[in-house]
Amino acid sequence: MDDRIKAAPAADKTVSEARLMSVLNTAVDGIIVIDEQARILLYNQACEKLFGYTPEEVAGQNVKMIMPRDYAQAHDGYMHNYMTTGHRKIIGIGREVRARHKNGTEFPVELSVGEASTPDGRQFIGLLRDLRSRKEAEQRVNDLQSELVHLARVSAMDEMGAALAHELNQPLTAIMLYLQAVSRSLDKRNDAANETFKSVLAKAVHEAERAGNIISRMRQFVEKREPNRRPVDLNHVVGEAVELTLVGLRHRVNVKSTFAPGLPKAFAEPVQIQQIVVNLLRNASEVLKDREDGLVTVSTGQDGSFVTITVEDNGPGIPPAAMPTLFKAFSTTKTTGMGLGLSISRSIAQNHSGDLIVDPGGHGRGARFTVQLPAASREEEAEAGL
Repeated sequence: MDDRIKAAPAADKTVSEARLMSVLNTAVDGIIVIDEQARILLYNQACEKLFGYTPEEVAGQNVKMIMPRDYAQAHDGYMHNYMTTGHRKIIGIGREVRARHKNGTEFPVELSVGEASTPDGRQFIGLLRDLRSRKEAEQRVNDLQSELVHLARVSAMDEMGAALAHELNQPLTAIMLYLQAVSRSLDKRNDAANETFKSVLAKAVHEAERAGNIISRMRQFVEKREPNRRPVDLNHVVGEAVELTLVGLRHRVNVKSTFAPGLPKAFAEPVQIQQIVVNLLRNASEVLKDREDGLVTVSTGQDGSFVTITVEDNGPGIPPAAMPTLFKAFSTTKTTGMGLGLSISRSIAQNHSGDLIVDPGGHGRGARFTVQLPAASREEEAEAGL
């Protein structure tokens, strides 16, 4: 009887271990158990697929073998700090980290770490989830959004094309007239002609620069490139966007700009912010196309930790029925256009950790759109060399 009683715990332990190993090897996520010296005690089948090592290769080895070099160099220090102070940096918190495959490839994983007290000392259980599929999906979404943003810019450029040709024709014609005047003045070859030559030539250069600047800004606006967020002068960015929009507006409206002095720099991608301003100005001009007193006010300011851009018109406001779908893609009340402008504009603002909000107006007030963007921190300005 005594022998049977003593044997029961061993049998139970064997069954428990079998169940535990079955659970561990059935798990989709990688599971690793290490001791206080960071030696690997347990390594499930999902880890084999994740890292390429067999359980025999990792047994008793330091867990640093599956870490990138920078993580591995700091790991012993983290372990020592936790053992001596109890200060947690990842245990019970979880975060995204990088891991290293047997072939040296690094990849992102989500790591959660737990702790257990055992007769053999403290042990640490790590759960690792491969994030490569999620990252690839996120990248595909980002690429698609980038394509939509670029499509919207190209669409806007197409609509601006005829107006742009007309506007460029004026300064180029003026250049020709000024240069003809210079030619006539040179024929006279006297002192007065020299002064005239200087004056007319200066005007010709000014008009040439004006034409060149317009072309340059239009090319920059439509150019497809990777976003480059940095501390930028919001007043300058908005000013360029207003000037660019006025070139291509079909409907002439009065645009008034009010820029707040001493504004903190915004941490943003300037071309994307200009796209928001262009979209809002073009929408406002469309609303005011039948009004002789149409006025759009563009202003910058600060609201707490945000710098802001406000575009307000003196139109009839936004109908309540249009509000629920105002920022939805492919939803538009206009007879032309794809209905992407406001949707993309809000996405750009939110991807900058800001937002695009609207006051619909009505009852004698026009609509007001406000773009919120985070102000650049001192660290961001220092990194940019400002």
